[in-house]
Amino acid sequence: RVLQQELCCKAEWISQVEVLYHLVEGRFIACILNLFDMLRFLCRVLEASIAENKASLKRTHTEVWSDSPNPHDRKRMDNCPVGLKNVGNTCWFSAVIQSLFNLLEFQRLVLHYSPPARVQDLPRNQKHRNLPFMQELRNLFSLMVGSKRKYVDPSRAVEILKDAFKSSESQQQDVSEFTHKLLDWLEDAFQMKAEEDREGEKPKNPMVELFYGRFLAVGVLEGKKFENTEMFGQYPLQVNGFKDLHECLEAAMIEGEIESLHSAENSARSGQEHWFTELPPVLTFELSRFEFNQALGRPEKIHNKLEFPSMLYMDRYMDRNRDITRIKREEIRRLKEHLTLLQQRLERYLSYGSGPKRFPLADVLQYAMEFASSKPVCTSPVEDIDTSGSLVPPDGSATAAGPATAPTAAQQQRVPIHKPFTQSRLPPDLPMHPAPRHITEEELRVLEGCLHRWRSEVENDTRDLQGSISRIHRTIEMMYSDKSMMQVPYRLHAVLVHEGQANAGHYWAYIYDPHQRRWMKYNDISVTKSSWEELVRDSFGGYRNASAYCLMYINDKKPFLIEEEFDKETGQMLSGLDKLPPDLKQYVKEDNELFDKEIEEWDALQARKAQQEKLALATAAASTLAASSASTSSSSPQPMSIESSPPDNTGQAHSHSGAIKVEYTLWHTIQLTLSSLNFRETTIFMMIGLELFQKRNYVEALMYLIYSYQYNRELLAKGLYRGHDEELLGYYRRECLLKLNEQAAAMFESGEEPEVTTGLGIMNELVVPCIPLLLVHDAEKDLLAVEDMRNRWCSYLGQEMESNLQEKLTDFLPKLLDCSTEIKSFHDPPKLPTYSTLDLFRSLSTVTVK
Repeated sequence: RVLQQELCCKAEWISQVEVLYHLVEGRFIACILNLFDMLRFLCRVLEASIAENKASLKRTHTEVWSDSPNPHDRKRMDNCPVGLKNVGNTCWFSAVIQSLFNLLEFQRLVLHYSPPARVQDLPRNQKHRNLPFMQELRNLFSLMVGSKRKYVDPSRAVEILKDAFKSSESQQQDVSEFTHKLLDWLEDAFQMKAEEDREGEKPKNPMVELFYGRFLAVGVLEGKKFENTEMFGQYPLQVNGFKDLHECLEAAMIEGEIESLHSAENSARSGQEHWFTELPPVLTFELSRFEFNQALGRPEKIHNKLEFPSMLYMDRYMDRNRDITRIKREEIRRLKEHLTLLQQRLERYLSYGSGPKRFPLADVLQYAMEFASSKPVCTSPVEDIDTSGSLVPPDGSATAAGPATAPTAAQQQRVPIHKPFTQSRLPPDLPMHPAPRHITEEELRVLEGCLHRWRSEVENDTRDLQGSISRIHRTIEMMYSDKSMMQVPYRLHAVLVHEGQANAGHYWAYIYDPHQRRWMKYNDISVTKSSWEELVRDSFGGYRNASAYCLMYINDKKPFLIEEEFDKETGQMLSGLDKLPPDLKQYVKEDNELFDKEIEEWDALQARKAQQEKLALATAAASTLAASSASTSSSSPQPMSIESSPPDNTGQAHSHSGAIKVEYTLWHTIQLTLSSLNFRETTIFMMIGLELFQKRNYVEALMYLIYSYQYNRELLAKGLYRGHDEELLGYYRRECLLKLNEQAAAMFESGEEPEVTTGLGIMNELVVPCIPLLLVHDAEKDLLAVEDMRNRWCSYLGQEMESNLQEKLTDFLPKLLDCSTEIKSFHDPPKLPTYSTLDLFRSLSTVTVK
């Protein structure tokens, strides 16, 4: 099959192969011997070449972690958004920048920014920090608009921003500080330009106009009323204790004892209300999900669930609606008080009893009714039964002459007759089934009537209470739903998500594309389609240790924020390089030309290698033809094969139609040997790795599988059949990492110091350094495997454990969640055993991975 596919691609070989098959017909055994003689000669030449070039062929540490050498892997597909490379703890930067870049008005402001003319007169910080940063940001935005690359490098802009802080280590601990600094620099840069353009007039700063609003603080301080106006940018909101965004906002707008504001008499109490007088076009909420744990002496993340809407109406918080809002707030307060009383009453019905265990009252009455109407499954031991099976009254009265008096129907129903040997063994205690010992028919009838009536009353009361509570909830929810309170709509534009804990973690962003009407996930170099359901899962909190820390809403009545730009003459929408000013257009063109040149050089190199391989193969074929012409034996050629099926749930290999199978004809083996000097060592890595994996020696197997996969990718980059099956090696590489993760997690859960140390050592030395390899190509199965590994360790957060385990988990999780910090030197490739080339080919022809 493989040979046929190759022949379809290389038609010029067909005639040679046909001649070969005709010549070897009837003489195959002798031909094979001659071929192996030829292979021995070829391999001696190759081994000598390998020995001479050993230094140049040796892998360096950086080759494993660098970008793909094949530029086609780094090529932007169609008009897919451009990602940002994580250059070490910079996922926070990528999330913020992508959110701002996709505000098209902000994008235009940055791209068309020009520095002030009198730069030499500016303060040193502005001249050597703000303006260089603005230029790097313009360059970065221009590449994100028109680059041919799948992702671009933001290093220059990041380094300038980092220099503003004493320690670059703070970047994971206070991302909001970096965001504030970013907006401050942008504001300063535009302020300089605005002052130059509007000399003598009050300048308008577009950054202030875009991101800053104002609110009125109205309050009482020690009995004295006050009012003052303040400006705000990112509005901070507390998360702890609230279930949705409106509850957070309500709490943020009222501080202290606010009742004194509405009373005629001044009091000594203090409090204040905030009322927005002017909202910015881009309204940003900073969710405070971090608090300091005094007991542990370190910050902790709040994992509580917090819901937020895709459309937010801000009318209730506006100063012009102050009177209406106060009335509605008072009504809501009254409803909530009534709601509390109803919930307390309902709780008494649903949790009835005075002891530690409580049950629904309706169930208690039902149980009592069942008890009253129950019949015992055996009689009391004081009752006796004669050998004939008839009932003997306890007082012993029975007629001597006649048969025993027949019991009444009620007695037969209430007292079952037991066999004598059963009765003799019955212990002297209560009946086996709880039931009333003495109850008359009249008592039972009255009691059943009362219990049934009481249960119906309780059920009706419970339904009424639940209905009243539901109506109050709906009334509260609909309190601001009239049109007069839905005039200030803000639509959710971006959600910045943090996964991890207070001192470290990973960041990404969900951003809405209004033109495609879908959510996109921006995760460093990866930009993928998403959905509202995925956003909710990752952003609301309470799931997988991920939650939103920043929400960006835009005024839905100001479409210019996200409108595309159109050519004034033609009226056509501008896209790509057409959106850029001349200087940036030239900058992007030059970068694209460099990338095109890299692709051309790569293609030319591959073409030269293919030509050399073709010539070598022709030489080998000619030698084969000459050797086979002297042969006298005949046979049919058989392929050598390596087979492997991913194990089933029991861990055993199985065979099915989807099993991975790689076949190597002898002709194919010659071609592979000639095409790459690395095929031999890649094959040995693969065979040893698969054998160790099947023996469950995952620690040793991992290195062989990792390097065989990496080297094999280099082979496949030279041609589709130049290496082994990538899916096969990818499967075992992924499974080996998952097995090691499970082993390490089990060791950590044991709590034993040696086990915990060994488990964390496996993670730090083996698993964590390998995770970037699974993330670099965005393969779905690899991404899911990484998510599973992270979820396993994040699940320990919030669980009770000893302080030493908590500290070790706190130190380890940042490395697992943001693997860019661990991209560093890892092990040298394992030393390979010495195989002669003939032994290798024989192994290829016989090995089967079980």
